[in-house]
Amino acid sequence: MKLTQLEQQIQKTARAQGYATAGSSLAAEHGLPVGMGNLNSDAVIFDVEYARWLEEHQRMMCELRAAVQQHIGEDELRLFVENCLSHFNEVINLKSMLAKTDVFHLLSGTWKTPAERCFMWIGGFRPSEIIKMIPSQIEPLSEQQLMALYGLQQSTLEAEEALSQGLDSLNQSLSNVIVSDSLTSPANMANYMEQMSVAMAKLSTLEGFVRQADSLRHQTFHRLHQLLTTRQSAKSVLAIAEYFHRLRTLSSLWVARPRHD
Repeated sequence: MKLTQLEQQIQKTARAQGYATAGSSLAAEHGLPVGMGNLNSDAVIFDVEYARWLEEHQRMMCELRAAVQQHIGEDELRLFVENCLSHFNEVINLKSMLAKTDVFHLLSGTWKTPAERCFMWIGGFRPSEIIKMIPSQIEPLSEQQLMALYGLQQSTLEAEEALSQGLDSLNQSLSNVIVSDSLTSPANMANYMEQMSVAMAKLSTLEGFVRQADSLRHQTFHRLHQLLTTRQSAKSVLAIAEYFHRLRTLSSLWVARPRHD
């Protein structure tokens, strides 16, 4: 019954977004039989799985918020925080599977709300921006913690800049390949196919950029929680979740805004 419900949900999403149906390696990864009716593209299945992940994430945040407000013991609260970090790892793994077959879907950000897409960086958020907002949300912090957070933010910024420069270089290199021969039509077919072959090879490196960006997000999240106490970590998880929740709310309000001719 669960598989049938999921298939119906996938097909509904596919019709709404205009995707063609096809066999899916991502479906196989999630235990869905590939021969089951008209299965959709990996991108559509990713969108459905991400929506399910987000729903579970919101449920976990409600439980964590209640745990913090009830002032439960450190050991019990630590379990809540560790579960939240493990849940974050799940979406990283989900994105990693899609990157193998449709990295452009991750980069386009169409699986995010419009307001979230305004702040996207290589298929996700900038981890340095997350660190920046933490100190004001979980005060008080010791001087040692503040210095450690500042150091983490600087090293994260440097890693982000290196990845951004690498992606800019790839874009420029790809553009140079495209215009390396005359753009007149019809083109010399032999030269044209050689250009496309080189361009395809360069595009294949995009998956690596997404993986490195997600790895940086993963490392930053875990390093952040190593610098904080259990209660501070719980509050930081809630603050980050609320930040993205407000972006999603902003998107909904924007879509529903009154329009005047």
